[in-house]
Amino acid sequence: MTEADPRLHGWAGSIRFRLTVLYSVLLFGLATIVVGGIYAGVARSLEKQEVSRTEEWLTFFRDQQGQPAVRTVEVEVQDYLLLFERAVNEQALDQLRTYAFGALGLLFVGSLFVGWFVAGLVLRPVGRITAVAKEIEATDLSRRIELDGPDDELKELADTFDGMLGRIDEAFESQREFIHEASHELRNPLAVIRTNVDVALDDPDATTEDLRAVGEVVGRSAERMSTLVDDLLLYARHGTRESRREDIDLVETVEDLVEEFSAAAEANGLAIVGDVPAHGLPVQGDGQAIHRAAANLVANAVRLAPSDTTVTVAAADEGRWVTLTVADEGPGIDPEDQLRVFQRFWRGDTQEARVAGRSGLGLTIVRQIAEAHGGRVELESVLGEGSRFTLRLPRS
Repeated sequence: MTEADPRLHGWAGSIRFRLTVLYSVLLFGLATIVVGGIYAGVARSLEKQEVSRTEEWLTFFRDQQGQPAVRTVEVEVQDYLLLFERAVNEQALDQLRTYAFGALGLLFVGSLFVGWFVAGLVLRPVGRITAVAKEIEATDLSRRIELDGPDDELKELADTFDGMLGRIDEAFESQREFIHEASHELRNPLAVIRTNVDVALDDPDATTEDLRAVGEVVGRSAERMSTLVDDLLLYARHGTRESRREDIDLVETVEDLVEEFSAAAEANGLAIVGDVPAHGLPVQGDGQAIHRAAANLVANAVRLAPSDTTVTVAAADEGRWVTLTVADEGPGIDPEDQLRVFQRFWRGDTQEARVAGRSGLGLTIVRQIAEAHGGRVELESVLGEGSRFTLRLPRS
């Protein structure tokens, strides 16, 4: 096989070449039928002309008695003008046949050029689609084909590609958000483990009971992190979180949160207290998810509240609603920003938020978990006085 064969095969195998052949065959076939029909009609018309005719002549003769008489006789007479015309017609048909074959040859060549040109016009939108598709990279899916022209099949194809690109762009964005969310979700239990272990190691007078308490906190955090990893893997695989339905007591949730974050609060010079009723506050839902939502609120309060202040984690019964409230005495949130705090990736404009590299997903996750349980999260904040986040869930 020569080197030119693959190139020839690739060129001859292009859709433009095949469309050219198809258009050329159709045009040439149509031209052949038209020219052949004209030639056959002309030939049939000329062949019908007669070159002789029959005439009645009067003949004089004598009868049996010898008397002169007259009778009519039919005589076939050759028309020499018609013979001449027929010869001319045969010569004209010969020339017409020659010209017809020549015209068909020229039409065949012309049909190739016309087919190539028309195929190019038809495939021009496909070329634009291909060019834009080649320019689009996985890191920049914001470009669209936006094909102009009539609302035909090619425009429908381009619009379909645009829709597909939009869905791919959303999928990449969802993947990036998932990575941020996963890192944010894993940071809280890791911080609890690290803080409690550091406090225990730094205390030379730690007793066995203290170490056991730290071990229990670390064990619960590790179990929660393991469940979280499983949930994130399911979320990545199926696109939605699996939600377990179980009976939960918010009083126990508040007590666990106070115990988990007491070491972190003490390290920051804070006091964290729980305020719960004597009776239980039952809700139904995913206990791990609700704990993560409340832990995000407590983690934000412990991180942002100034030293020598108190973070209060409370649970209350409000009829058909059960609430879990986290209140701090921190800097508060500007009224203009209070509508944006639950938006994805909103981190505020503080230098501390930028340096810490926080993802801005914590409060978004809280809102999603609350809404998934038929509840909502509310914010009350005054600049310089602190903030109060309330997780409101339907009573079981």
